[in-house]
Amino acid sequence: MSSKRSYAIIGTGALGGYYGGLLARAGFDVHFLLRSDFDHVQQHGLQIDSKNGNFHLPQVNAYRSAAEMPACDVTIVAIKTTANQQLAEILAATTREGGVVLVLQNGLHVEADSAAVVGPDRVLGGCCFLCSNKVGPGHIDHIDYGRIAFGEYRADGSVRPISERTREIEADLKLASIPAEAVDDLIKVRWQKLMWNIPFNGLSVVLDASTAEIMNHPASEALAEQIIRDVRAAAMQCGKSIDEAFVNKMMNDTRAMVPYDSSMRVDFKQGRPMEVEAIVGNPLRELQRHGGQSPRLEMLYQQLTFFDRRRTKQHTSRG
Repeated sequence: MSSKRSYAIIGTGALGGYYGGLLARAGFDVHFLLRSDFDHVQQHGLQIDSKNGNFHLPQVNAYRSAAEMPACDVTIVAIKTTANQQLAEILAATTREGGVVLVLQNGLHVEADSAAVVGPDRVLGGCCFLCSNKVGPGHIDHIDYGRIAFGEYRADGSVRPISERTREIEADLKLASIPAEAVDDLIKVRWQKLMWNIPFNGLSVVLDASTAEIMNHPASEALAEQIIRDVRAAAMQCGKSIDEAFVNKMMNDTRAMVPYDSSMRVDFKQGRPMEVEAIVGNPLRELQRHGGQSPRLEMLYQQLTFFDRRRTKQHTSRG
């Protein structure tokens, strides 16, 4: 892998726009795939508002289709998992021979779709502990946090030593002022992220509430903590040990968080498909494969599936 890597950003939204913008600001060769924002970004560039300092990129390498993009050393997948059917066409165009794919999507086993295209040995996965929203065309509002924990993908979920290429990408991210941590157990990190994603994405839709609203009512706060503990128990059943102190960390971090609408609630409010399967369905099925059950997680999954299918029917009837 070249000492000066090129990056393709697949999905220039709240996550891809923010991290890709930081990489571009740091001088890396970054190429952005856009859809509805293409004309605006091509003319006006990217605007990043951040708690760490606002910045504007007046000119970026913007593309309307993956076929127009150069093959890059690292392709960062930042689209929602509900659009993964597009990956076969996209990754074939954007990933050079010997290049790697870094999957920065929410959920469990989300790397499998990318691995099916480029091969599992060329895939890394990562979790972003980030509060960020896209607030307008080419306009990203970074609210809080920003750490990425990532590592080598293994289909069997086993621990894998941190590779040289992972260390190189970690160094690139840090050079771009992105707090990055290379890890040897990607699946454990995904379960840790699910300890936030499942309760706060799920409850934000079911209760129609922001993180602050959930934490500011004793009943919903208690429910969130119960679900966090359920997710930890599921991880343990699946062979991933997570210290109980991580439960308190999730609660305390959310209390300290700037009031925030989860990505699932944003999608729900805007009538888009929600990542129910990746975030809740896949972990629940993994638990069941290991002989476990979780009534609360099953109920949350059923509720979210109902909301998601009702949204689909409403959208179809309007069409």
